[in-house]
Amino acid sequence: MSTTDIGIIGLGVMGSNLALNLRDKGFRLSVYNRTAAVTTEFIAAHGQGWAITAADSPLQFISQLGHPRVIMLMVTAGKAVEAVIEQLLPLLDPGDILIDGGNSNYQDSNRRWRELAIKGIHFVGMGVSGGEDGARHGPSLMPGGAPAAWPTIRDMFQAIAAKVDGVPCCQWLGDGGAGHYVKMVHNGIEYGDMQLIAEVCHLMQHALGMSHDEMADTFATWNAGRLESYLIEITSRILRQRDRDGSPLVDKILDRAGQKGTGVWTAQDALDMAVPLTLIGEAVHARMLSARKAERVAAAALLGTVPAGVPTSGRAAHLNALRDALYASKLVSYAQGFMLMQAAAKTEGWALPYGDIALLWRAGCIIRSRFLDDIKTSFLRQPVPPSLLQDPFFVAEIKAAEAGWRQAVMLAVGSGVAAPALASAIAFYDGYRCANGSANILQAQRDFFGAHSYQRIDRDPAEYFHTRWLGDGVEKKLP
Repeated sequence: MSTTDIGIIGLGVMGSNLALNLRDKGFRLSVYNRTAAVTTEFIAAHGQGWAITAADSPLQFISQLGHPRVIMLMVTAGKAVEAVIEQLLPLLDPGDILIDGGNSNYQDSNRRWRELAIKGIHFVGMGVSGGEDGARHGPSLMPGGAPAAWPTIRDMFQAIAAKVDGVPCCQWLGDGGAGHYVKMVHNGIEYGDMQLIAEVCHLMQHALGMSHDEMADTFATWNAGRLESYLIEITSRILRQRDRDGSPLVDKILDRAGQKGTGVWTAQDALDMAVPLTLIGEAVHARMLSARKAERVAAAALLGTVPAGVPTSGRAAHLNALRDALYASKLVSYAQGFMLMQAAAKTEGWALPYGDIALLWRAGCIIRSRFLDDIKTSFLRQPVPPSLLQDPFFVAEIKAAEAGWRQAVMLAVGSGVAAPALASAIAFYDGYRCANGSANILQAQRDFFGAHSYQRIDRDPAEYFHTRWLGDGVEKKLP
């Protein structure tokens, strides 16, 4: 029997579509699923012929693979990954490659990379973005882990990845959990983008009184300009979709958002890294608040509902403001995401290729947007700006959008429509560009009640001082 090029364990939506993508690109593969009926159904539908070989046990699965064995796990992150690795390890040889394509925590990937390296197994943690359609026709792939694995798997995964001008959205990102870290930040930015769009939709409907068709038309128009992106495109289609009775389907969907954890991980890691990831944090909190549906219904009865919208005559100016606010807030979201990756790279010792990461996200993934090429350009500058918000392109874009951004946030506050992501984005922007902020008051308070000391702007930064606030008011320099 001829050996296969790669094996896939896990034939759920993502695993099965990646398998078909690999088959279509000419690779021979073995497939195995813990539930045998799933494998049988998959082979019956797609596996006729020599390109896909089914296995009914891990031992048979391993025996079908060529050397070095390349195995991709498409199973639920966490305990399921651990269980499969434990099951496979006794069957593997040094030099074999084990790829985790799920949304695993990067710290788990760091650990697995180290543990498997001791046994001579090359572990790769690879973020996969693009959902069902991306997996089938061209995803964005973010691999990291054992560098020795890359020459073996590079051509295979670049062949199935999405491409822009012939450049595959799949590049090596670094050691250990680097790939899964970049995917985690991608998902965090995705949380932010989705929340921003949801807030703009809510303002359109409840502050401007727009119909769903009018909203859909607006998003379609925006998608033809600088806001062009996958999420803007699909929002227009979502708003047009009708239920069986002809009413907008989206209004029948319960306003309680789910989450699988990657957004929370991003927000938690930002706290650990001391990075002000405010917009993504607010997006996570908004989903948590949405989960309190019964509580919100009761509060609406007690505290009142959204006020009436503004007159239709003022709508055009407000829509322009919402467009600018959405665009500027998206720029802040990406700026914060790259801040986080830069901080993590220092902590983990990674040499993340930031410009290439932006290019990975141009196609095949959920957060693909028009300005990703401009992020690549920013990281080609010498010297590299300390933040995207100090890059000439982003400075010009955000300044041009600022007036409308402020108008949109004022519309939200004045209308009683919650817009935490839009508001947090402009608050971050105002704080970031403030040369002399309010933290001097915080430091004085900390010194007052806890003698935590402070520095002075007119003295050496290495010097610290304490004032006896409740005593004689004398300031003393600390040793």
